[in-house]
Amino acid sequence: MQSIVSQHELLQSSLMTEGAFFNTQQFLAWFKKKSTASKFSVRQIPFAKLAHWYFDQQTGDLKHESGKFFTIHGIAVATNFPHTQVWEQPIIHQPEIGILGILVKKFNGVPHFLMQAKMEPGNINMVQLSPTLQATKSNFSRVHKGKKPLYLEYFNDESQGCIIVDQLQNEQGARYYNKRNRNVIIAVEEDVPLYDDFCWLTLGQIKQLLRLDNIVNMDSRTVLAGIQYGNSSDPPHADTHAGTDTVILFNNMLSGFYKDLYSSLLDRGHQLHRSEEIISWFTRQKSKCETTVKKIPLAKVKSWQKNDLEIHHELQSYFSVIAVEVNAGNREVPSWQQPILKHFDYGLVGFLVAKINGVIHFLIEAHMCPGYPDMVEMGPSVSCSQYKHRIETAKAPPLTNFFVSPPKHAVHFSTILSEEGGRFYHFQNRYMVVEINPSEAPGLPDRYIWITFGQIMEFIKHTNYVNIEARTLISCLNFV
Repeated sequence: MQSIVSQHELLQSSLMTEGAFFNTQQFLAWFKKKSTASKFSVRQIPFAKLAHWYFDQQTGDLKHESGKFFTIHGIAVATNFPHTQVWEQPIIHQPEIGILGILVKKFNGVPHFLMQAKMEPGNINMVQLSPTLQATKSNFSRVHKGKKPLYLEYFNDESQGCIIVDQLQNEQGARYYNKRNRNVIIAVEEDVPLYDDFCWLTLGQIKQLLRLDNIVNMDSRTVLAGIQYGNSSDPPHADTHAGTDTVILFNNMLSGFYKDLYSSLLDRGHQLHRSEEIISWFTRQKSKCETTVKKIPLAKVKSWQKNDLEIHHELQSYFSVIAVEVNAGNREVPSWQQPILKHFDYGLVGFLVAKINGVIHFLIEAHMCPGYPDMVEMGPSVSCSQYKHRIETAKAPPLTNFFVSPPKHAVHFSTILSEEGGRFYHFQNRYMVVEINPSEAPGLPDRYIWITFGQIMEFIKHTNYVNIEARTLISCLNFV
């Protein structure tokens, strides 16, 4: 079936910063109204008052009485990558695959995306912009005995629309054990009911909102990262109508770094490494990584302590496990209680980019996390939690200095964004893209490699290649 929304039209949508229904200021007024329309509250409670959850008497693992949703247990990790380390920690085990889905429909010939102003208990500002459908299997199977999620029928029966993106993608491997969600975008032609708290936005409008702190949530970002605009394996051709239009847009509308970024998407003659070489590099990194991850009882995790209110590391660092009581009148269930991971301070996630052979390249790091199914995924140049503390204690990862007070002209993106608010409480990262001169690039270990934007987009099409932090940064980039 031929797509009813082409990659060329998605590019057009990314360049449109006003939609058929809102401009940015009108959206922000609408969003503020939705954020205050319901009484939301989240408060920490003792574990003893955590209804429907319990600590297993034998293991101390924290479980739901239904056997669904998720479990928090311990893991023991031993690895040689990137250097020898051993540690133990709690981790979330949520084996079921949820759905993160966005509906797309053309208005005035421009694709618009159906987004929701949704409350999550861990959000720093309660309400953020989420996909059309954001639901775990336990949610859409109605284990909680609540209402069916809105728009679920579109993603259970794809015959109603045309698939634009459909991928299984991993999430935070340092906090989740083998956690994956189905990331899907479906285009429809028929009228779609517009329920309260939902709105239609162009891709360009969403990209604008990604430049504002804590507006667009993690689930939206991972889905949007899968959008393809035409890339190095499918360049535009001037002898087709769509190709001619794309070239005109490219020549007349783009400039500076945005034009360089689009060139990096399309280029296939000036790449520093062929895709086959990148796959070989990635295979080599995974082969080098000797990592064992053993499930252990939560009660036996070394260096972690439990009291009535939290499970925390003895250094009061990393994160803690707490219990919260939530009231959210516009959710499928208006109130509930749950465990959640509480984080300290915010982290840093950054891509270094440089013009190599006249084309923008991104510096990728082979990144190990114990929760990744293959242990290693392609990550940003820098990714670390509590980065200010790490800088102060001289424990920051390599290349962090490039993101500390960089020249203003070199910063192409810098925004604080929240991570998944359903499982993480006030977990934020500063996401940055900083351009350097190739001559500034230091000698790097073999776990780093320079690749183009188009090559990254090719790898995003597949599972177990590009991690959630890198996908977030890719979703934030645009051509205007």
